[in-house]
Amino acid sequence: MSGGMVLLCMGLAALGVSLGGLGVWAAAIAETNQAAWLTGVLPAAFSTGSFLGGLLFARLARRAAPATQLSCTSALFTVGWLALLTQPSPHAAIVAAALPGLFLTMVITCGFETIDALAPASRTTEAYSWLILAVGTGQAAGTVLAGTLADHILGLSALPAAGAAIATTVFALSRPLLGPRRQPGRHRRTSTPPRPRHRR
Repeated sequence: MSGGMVLLCMGLAALGVSLGGLGVWAAAIAETNQAAWLTGVLPAAFSTGSFLGGLLFARLARRAAPATQLSCTSALFTVGWLALLTQPSPHAAIVAAALPGLFLTMVITCGFETIDALAPASRTTEAYSWLILAVGTGQAAGTVLAGTLADHILGLSALPAAGAAIATTVFALSRPLLGPRRQPGRHRRTSTPPRPRHRR
């Protein structure tokens, strides 16, 4: 319904590419280091980082507009992936996987808040579904791309950061279109005002 929504979904799809590349990267690192246990531990470290980052984000006092927060958290998410380029040892790879995870929940939360401010009040549920679809589609595409790079460990390590960098660029350039058209939360039902009492 709007250019802002289209651009937001494009950025979220690019964000999903990062997530899709993680599993393939974990399997490649496990094979390279002959440590099969890394295949499960690295995604678990990423999820643990996301959990801890969500707890931290919930306690922060945030005053910036949702679109601004989305751009900032996406930039941090991009920086977090750069540790993969160092070709870390098995134990260092656990830390490298946890770093971008710290910012995942932050980005997704800001994405929901941006949609809440951007979408028409009667269509927020549909808009939330588009957010989930965009991330999932990007994740599937990222898995396919990572599979083609499985024999090129440097390119495979760079894929998550590249996806996150594209998302950050889209969010930054489209920020004027992602501004609020209504106050967040206005789709919630308000109490019915009391009916006037008629005097006899």
